[in-house]
Amino acid sequence: MKRTTEGWGSGLLAVIIFSGSLPATRVAVADFSPIFLTCARAMIAALLGGIFLGAFRQPRPQRCDSVPLILVAVGGVVGFPLLTALALQHITAAYSIVFIGLLRRVVS
Repeated sequence: MKRTTEGWGSGLLAVIIFSGSLPATRVAVADFSPIFLTCARAMIAALLGGIFLGAFRQPRPQRCDSVPLILVAVGGVVGFPLLTALALQHITAAYSIVFIGLLRRVVS
């Protein structure tokens, strides 16, 4: 039961954090370029990821995992944030949240 509760709690925390991502990006694109924002987000993620991987002494991925990792990195680290920032220059954060929610529903 404890493990299930921890999973639900972690999921709820992730949803709460992500819900602020699009409004924050909308505010940020008013002063910064989408490319700068994407690069800044990628650098922050890489720095934090490196710190946590080093702190927890995680093994390096195997060579056969390289292609899937690169595809995920291109889509999740560059594609989604860049395209979202570009879109948020022209639409509201509320509209984008609804659109992404609908997109998530269609994909799953």
